[in-house]
Amino acid sequence: MEIGEVFFWTATIHQWQHLLWEDRYKDVVISSLDYLSKAGKIDVYAFVIMPNHIHLIWKTNALNGKETAQGSFLKHTAHVFGKMLRQEGKLGLYKVDAANKKHEFWQRDSLAVHLYSRDVALQKLKYIHNNPLAEHWQLAKDPCEYRYSSAGYYELNEKNFSFLKDLWEVI
Repeated sequence: MEIGEVFFWTATIHQWQHLLWEDRYKDVVISSLDYLSKAGKIDVYAFVIMPNHIHLIWKTNALNGKETAQGSFLKHTAHVFGKMLRQEGKLGLYKVDAANKKHEFWQRDSLAVHLYSRDVALQKLKYIHNNPLAEHWQLAKDPCEYRYSSAGYYELNEKNFSFLKDLWEVI
């Protein structure tokens, strides 16, 4: 991902496990997005947090020290997830056989798609907001009912997440 460009980005939990099923794990993601946004490292335009993956439309504005903003996001959330799972005795579910780490929470193959036009951006925005309605999830009947999404921001003008910015102001 290039700094200053708007991307659709997907990050998946290791082996598609449902780590993000419980709200307190989703709140870790929200907290990290909020922190990086307030620090000026990212602008978040849309998101959804699903049980085993997240989708964002965002722009990275600057490195976070020597790390990319997305690298900092993944590293920080993984650190917090590890602490939480250790306390619950569930850390072993994320054990990996790797030379550089004992556990993995995010898969390495995050998808980034540059949003080069309003049409592409609209398609990805609709995809994000309709994700909780998918037949295999059935997390809500209407996109605005799902709490961990930006759908209410766009459809109902709800300001539930201070880090959200309007995509149509930049694309």
